[in-house]
Amino acid sequence: MSHHLSLYPWVLIRLLPPMPPVVFARFNDCSDAKGYSQTLKQLLPNAKFLIVLDISLPMEPEE
Repeated sequence: MSHHLSLYPWVLIRLLPPMPPVVFARFNDCSDAKGYSQTLKQLLPNAKFLIVLDISLPMEPEE
């Protein structure tokens, strides 16, 4: 994960079965992600979203 992505650890994922989940947006704060998700649910009532904390560690470059 690049440094830029580590600044935005909260991830909003859209679930689109049977396709793989799609990272829809990244946020610095969980409350921002929840507010954005609520707005999207009003605009897209049948869509399913998931908010997760991305704690993946950056990969070391191979030499």
